Amino acid sequence: MACMFPTVMVVLNTSMVGAVWIGANRIGSGDMQIGALVAFLSYLVQILTSVMMATFVVIMIPRAAVCADRIIEVLETDTSVVPAAAPIAEVSVRGTLELRNVGFHYPGAESPVVSGVSLVAKPGQMTAIIGSTGSGKTTLLHLIPRLFDATSGSVIVDGVDVRDLAPEVLWDRIGLIPQRPYLFSGTVATNLRFGDPDATDEQLWEALEIAQAADFVRAMPDGLATRINQGGTNVSGGQRQRLAIARALVHKPEIYLFDDSFSALDLATDARLRAALAPHTADATVLIVAQRVSTISRADQILVLEDGEPVGLGTHEDLLVDCPTYAEIVASQHTEEEAA
Repeated sequence: MACMFPTVMVVLNTSMVGAVWIGANRIGSGDMQIGALVAFLSYLVQILTSVMMATFVVIMIPRAAVCADRIIEVLETDTSVVPAAAPIAEVSVRGTLELRNVGFHYPGAESPVVSGVSLVAKPGQMTAIIGSTGSGKTTLLHLIPRLFDATSGSVIVDGVDVRDLAPEVLWDRIGLIPQRPYLFSGTVATNLRFGDPDATDEQLWEALEIAQAADFVRAMPDGLATRINQGGTNVSGGQRQRLAIARALVHKPEIYLFDDSFSALDLATDARLRAALAPHTADATVLIVAQRVSTISRADQILVLEDGEPVGLGTHEDLLVDCPTYAEIVASQHTEEEAA
């Protein structure tokens, strides 16, 4: 492009200057009329413009071919999450979650990201997962909604292996709030109604109140009708997280998965949000991935991961005594008196 574009423009402009130069002499000698020169220039511009466009097409062909190859490669890639041949659509148990010796190994990786993780989470309980960066917390959480399948062990939801459940049944039971939530182009209301298309405005405001998002939504120019840019680029990170939490609350799932969903919130907002969530999720199974000990200290059970392996499982008080890794994390965030 850097070479062809100026070359074509030089040819075009040189041709026009040459035609005017020669045509002016012929007009001066009376051998040609001005109209003939104007017509010749028009034909010249049309022909050379067509040549220029054809040149650009030739330049774009290899670029388009490479893009097409990449698109075809994606379209022809087989999914690693294959639905069961005879998926189970009806289950009798509601809201239970069990991990049985779960492990996950990325293709080509030298070692597993997660290995040997087992726990049981029941309705009405809050289970927390904590560990250093890169310890496999998010990977473990993503195995539950089957964003990818465990390479060892089993993920059991409502008494059934997630690989045997019908995908729509599994996703209907789960509300996932990622650390970096994505908002779609539209309005605040349309984003919240991804959780429940039939939700009323009253239900949307209730979810916003619980998520501590009602105040800033009311301050927006059009409230629920305020436009949201693709990706939520016109709201802050903390506002995106709270809107994503509200979206999950509108859905009212049986299992809530919070993937460090409070990381962009200040401590006061975090505390108010957790207090408001407690009664709303009292009958649901709650799984929280967090970096801040203050977010998970009151959890019914806390799973501590280190290099993808479980090194502790218990309450905050038990782990302070029995798990050096957890005690180290607490000590790095609190003084000794605060931890106690």
